[in-house]
Amino acid sequence: MIFDRFLASPEVVRVLDERAFVQAMLDFEAALARAQAGAGAIPAGAAEAIAAACDASRFDVDAIVVEGGRVGTIAIPLVKALTAAVAKIDAEAALVVHWGGTTQDVLDTAQVLVARRALALVDRDLSVLIPALLKLADAHGDAPMLGRTLMQPAQVISLGFKLAGWIAPLVRAQSRIRQAGAAALQLQLGGAVGTRAAMGEHGDAVAATMAASLDLRLPPAAWHTQRDELVSLGCELGVLAGSLGKIARDISLMAQGEVGELAEPSGGGRGGSSAMPHKRNPVAAMTALAAAVRTPQRVAALLAAMPQEHERGLGNWQAELAEFGGLLASVHGALAALTLAADGLQVFPDRMRRNIDALQGLVFAEALAMRAAREIGKSDAHHWVEGLSKEAVSSGGHLRDTALMALARDERLRARLPAAELAALFDADAPARHASALAAPQLAALAAHAEELRRDPPWQTHL
Repeated sequence: MIFDRFLASPEVVRVLDERAFVQAMLDFEAALARAQAGAGAIPAGAAEAIAAACDASRFDVDAIVVEGGRVGTIAIPLVKALTAAVAKIDAEAALVVHWGGTTQDVLDTAQVLVARRALALVDRDLSVLIPALLKLADAHGDAPMLGRTLMQPAQVISLGFKLAGWIAPLVRAQSRIRQAGAAALQLQLGGAVGTRAAMGEHGDAVAATMAASLDLRLPPAAWHTQRDELVSLGCELGVLAGSLGKIARDISLMAQGEVGELAEPSGGGRGGSSAMPHKRNPVAAMTALAAAVRTPQRVAALLAAMPQEHERGLGNWQAELAEFGGLLASVHGALAALTLAADGLQVFPDRMRRNIDALQGLVFAEALAMRAAREIGKSDAHHWVEGLSKEAVSSGGHLRDTALMALARDERLRARLPAAELAALFDADAPARHASALAAPQLAALAAHAEELRRDPPWQTHL
């Protein structure tokens, strides 16, 4: 579909496309034949003839997909085409193509093989995006900016504090996806009902050899209707998409012209408008937000497909196959877009400070009330500052100046709260320093953890 590709990355489209999936199915068939030959179940010559024919470029992939829709699975037309190709090489070998395996074995294992390459892309790009955001924190982390709650200005924080809130979920997601992937990336080989009965005494040895040759985990049994580990991986991918969407949402809001605190990189027509030459649209945020909208439904479909009938599901397993690739494509599309943008993300500290100043000091009202409460009690202090805030809004003045004038009129409070101390409460750098001090150890720990993850990528050799 055109918009699936539009919202995905070219790399993930390539590892998930029809030809890549068919080649993964053929990789299963080649590994099955060689493992059976190694166990003495079929002749070695037959295994090599089968493996030699397992090249997707030799097959009409589109015809196999269309025929698969007619007969109920793409495995049947593929095995038929493979058998015919092997027969041209060795008629005897054609008799043992796909011997002892079943449709779900080849499709589940192929799904795992293509998913591993997509996960390698996800893991690789997380190890690029996270350091890019850490670099922004190093360069601009102390900059004061507005913290916003319920879409309204609240108090002053620092950019580093905000970035820590972006980075932490990404580091956690990378760790959890690795753990979930280690469990889910496993061989499927159970035969008709999961017992490998057709292979008799050779079944266990064939499975062990296949798992080793395909570099997949060897499960204790077939998982034809045990979908928990694969679905758990899907859930972790959905959580990552949500975390990417949160970052994208913040970027898009901070990049609004009237806010102007961040801007995505531009140039070469990126972010342009077909009608308005001045536009600079946050297209990376757009892509990530689109993924955040779409992935919950895909994850929900995976969860909904889990109650599968007996030893082989009807309709639910097929729905899972269709959704899982789309989930991977959406997640990597979002990640790739934000990774590209993060390296050139522009920060405007002066605009951040102007946005603070434009609020007439109202974002310091809590600090003023807390300090006054030490002298006159919390309730009276709250009432006092509430009145001052209304006066500042009405007059268009600054809360600091309004408070200083009120202080001058209040003999009791004036004796307890020096004017210089009151004025200092409106220094934007003070709460920003506090926020940065809170964020600093977290950012240091995240940087160390991210570096450990970067040094030990689990799936990059399969790209």
